[in-house]
Amino acid sequence: MINFLILIIGFVILIKGADLFVDGSSGLAKNFKVPGVIIGLTIVALGTSAPELAVSTSAALSGSNEIALSNVVGSNIFNLLSVLGICAIIHPIPVDSGILKRDFPLSIIATIVVMLLTGGIALLSGNSAGDIFAISMSDNVGMVSRITGALLIAAFIIYIIILIADARTHPENETQNELTPIWKCALFIITGLLLIVAGGQAVVYSAKAIARAFGMTETLIGLTIVAVGTSLPELVTSIVAAKKGETGLAVGNAVGSNIFNLLLILGVSSVIHPVAVNLASVYDMCILIAISIVTYIFSITKKNINRIEGTVMVLLYVADVVFAIIR
Repeated sequence: MINFLILIIGFVILIKGADLFVDGSSGLAKNFKVPGVIIGLTIVALGTSAPELAVSTSAALSGSNEIALSNVVGSNIFNLLSVLGICAIIHPIPVDSGILKRDFPLSIIATIVVMLLTGGIALLSGNSAGDIFAISMSDNVGMVSRITGALLIAAFIIYIIILIADARTHPENETQNELTPIWKCALFIITGLLLIVAGGQAVVYSAKAIARAFGMTETLIGLTIVAVGTSLPELVTSIVAAKKGETGLAVGNAVGSNIFNLLLILGVSSVIHPVAVNLASVYDMCILIAISIVTYIFSITKKNINRIEGTVMVLLYVADVVFAIIR
């Protein structure tokens, strides 16, 4: 009962934190004439990715580094299918052309590269089809080395530099009648971030305790409960943003968080301690690539994600969770 109470309180804190965070971020964007989508791809994405960073780095420091990769991949799948899907069901979301041309392709390419570098090439080149099916899901087939991690962090820094340059080249030209003072925006952002992190952690810890009480394995908890729990800030923030009409911020938050998770969080975790990659993680990365392509196709048609496509995305996530449980 205590864990259920903590879970409910965590959700309440998350929602309030997300509300403050969206208000502060969109207000800051208007003050500096920065497009909301850029704020979503940077400040909001970093803030809502804080729980993933905390969980993955803690796991790497303690030597339980397998959860670092499963948390990143699981969170990215949840962001694409559940976060964008639910937002589209609430309100059809237009997708910024910059995201379609730059951020979405980068996310897909980065996932493919990480999959190949961390076990895909070794798995395909060193085994026949029969050998691959004979490998256990828990057998290690590759590694995210410190060098790979450093390269991921370098790619992330280059990405941020490109975003900043783009924001300075294309400032927001809309005139605003009322601007929120910068100090108030900063206060909203900081307070919202603290509430998001605290609420996210409360939800994760209580959900894990509840899951154990129902006899779920640690592996399944890592692939589902932890991944979903650490992605709740993205979900709540994007839903609040969609309801407020900040659709650019909602999409930018989800896609930007995926790039942050893959490049920064996995990079930092593997630099702290090389991350072993098992066969299940390679399968999950392949699923993530397929899901990314499907979501990109939905986004590029008419440059928006409608309610029907959002429903399909949510159903795909449910199917993925069922597959993880059966596997």
